[in-house]
Amino acid sequence: MADRSALAETMPQAGPSRVRLTAMIVASALFMQNLDSTVIATALPAMARAFGADPVHMSAALTSYLLSLAVFIPASGWMADRFGARTVFRAAIAVFTVGSALCGQANGLGFLIAARILQGAGGAMMVPVGRLLLLRTVAKSELVAAMAWLTVPAMIGPVIGPPLGGLMVSYASWRWIFYINVPIGIIGMVLASLFIADVREETPEKFDGIGLLLSGICLAAIMAGLESLGRGLISASASLALIFAGAGAGLLYLRHARRTPRPVLDLSLFAIPSFGLSVASGTLFRIGVGAVPFLLPLMIQIGFGRSAAASGGITFAAAAGALVMKPATQGALRRFGFRATLIWNGVLAVVFLGATAALRPGWPLAAIYALLLLGGLFRSLQFTAYNTLAYADIPRSRMSAATSLYSTIQQLSLTFGVAFGAAILEIGRAVGGHEAPTLGDFSWAFLAVAAASGLGLIFAARLAPDVGAEMSGHGSGGRGKA
Repeated sequence: MADRSALAETMPQAGPSRVRLTAMIVASALFMQNLDSTVIATALPAMARAFGADPVHMSAALTSYLLSLAVFIPASGWMADRFGARTVFRAAIAVFTVGSALCGQANGLGFLIAARILQGAGGAMMVPVGRLLLLRTVAKSELVAAMAWLTVPAMIGPVIGPPLGGLMVSYASWRWIFYINVPIGIIGMVLASLFIADVREETPEKFDGIGLLLSGICLAAIMAGLESLGRGLISASASLALIFAGAGAGLLYLRHARRTPRPVLDLSLFAIPSFGLSVASGTLFRIGVGAVPFLLPLMIQIGFGRSAAASGGITFAAAAGALVMKPATQGALRRFGFRATLIWNGVLAVVFLGATAALRPGWPLAAIYALLLLGGLFRSLQFTAYNTLAYADIPRSRMSAATSLYSTIQQLSLTFGVAFGAAILEIGRAVGGHEAPTLGDFSWAFLAVAAASGLGLIFAARLAPDVGAEMSGHGSGGRGKA
């Protein structure tokens, strides 16, 4: 094992041009994934009408996909080591593309959820494996720039997703929001075949099948129980039974992980302070922010009474703010460092998220755009900082395990965010006796998710002042200096 660790630490690193090319190809997959998630949020009311379903219940179309990601991501690192990153990445795009085509054929919510789970199985391999390619071939001092190359093209998806979804729903059919992934997926597979190196471990660890089964049952049962609780989809007792069953599977997994040399989710990584605190802080932040793509389009269409096209034209501002921030990310981290950036930028991100609760139909469009643009800008910097800092002190020999664990928790937190936002809406509707959520219900929901995001700053404050200095270049760039 020591020989393998040393070999992993001295792997040849790609040159700048190769890094950019790999990042751009991986970004094409992330573009497709982000485009899909933002387009479907805009189309949920139209899809609810087509299926004869409650718009709030349509959140299951989002959470089923995110849950599928969380269940299958733990296997991504081992799959890449065993079969080669290029092979797994290419196959994942194919599965995602087929799932997209099936979503377009859905004739009811149940069929759509099943197709979204298939999409999630493909998405679970696409982005983590692509990120692993960068982590294994890029020097830590270049990782912030590499992540920027990865995320800038990917942010185009959320920018064009809402208006594109609105136009498709208003003037064509909601089914085209899924069919659009087919040509993008084909292009991604061709580019991966031509330009991505087939990075793999020479002797991969034995696959932890029992761990994957237990972790999958845990995540699936808990999220299914939370999603259905209080919605009338199944009885309250059945929802609680699912949650307790998931918790039981989680306890069994913890016992299993302690006895397994290389568990599918290596929880010992939390002992590394930069990883553990980054995950804890980032998880709470994402729980709050993860609800935004679900809540905002619904508020504009149901609360404001606007069309899907108008909703898309407004909500794109939040993603546009994220795109604007990406080029400035490296400079901000170099000047202020990770800890200060996460604390003070996090405060601004939470404030603007909470301010979304004040939006009303009578606001000037310029004011709405400004609020959403600035909020997206600060959230973008926060996400990039979390996504980079988590790997600051991870040895290359454990990058697969770290990527699998981090990506699983990341997707789980986003799933919790959608379920949390939908639950707050449901509670507000039940308390107020409304048939549909009111503007007041949406306001309380945005305040609740902002509060959840704010709790994450407590963990960010516990980071060392010089954490991640080798990556950010803050101060002297040394690891032991403030």
